[in-house]
Amino acid sequence: MKGFVEDIEELTEENKDFRRVLYTGKHLQLVLMALKPGEEIGEEVHSDRDQFFRVEKGKGEVLIDGVRTKIKSDDAIIVPAGARHNVINTGEKPLKLYTIYGPPDHRDGVVRATKAEAEAGDEHFDGKTTE
Repeated sequence: MKGFVEDIEELTEENKDFRRVLYTGKHLQLVLMALKPGEEIGEEVHSDRDQFFRVEKGKGEVLIDGVRTKIKSDDAIIVPAGARHNVINTGEKPLKLYTIYGPPDHRDGVVRATKAEAEAGDEHFDGKTTE
């Protein structure tokens, strides 16, 4: 196995897709995201996993269990399992970030250019990993 070794900052900043699954392991997944101005991931709760976000470019807000916090380039966010959360782009340019969580949630290699595509598609993890 080779794992994943790449320039995550460059990949994240160049990403234009709402969701792009980069790597899927047995126990965790690495996903790039790009939110358009005014766009949000959408409120969600993961009872079985903590989630890490890293903002590479842009600004916005993160909402964790009702607490709203401003975020910007270079910020890291950890959402504990069971917390209701959302990430919102409040800036005038795309918000570029990546997230790491486990267990995997999406099919390996899934790319959704827009939030509408992501919401319409069936992309739940099917047990197949990157390698």
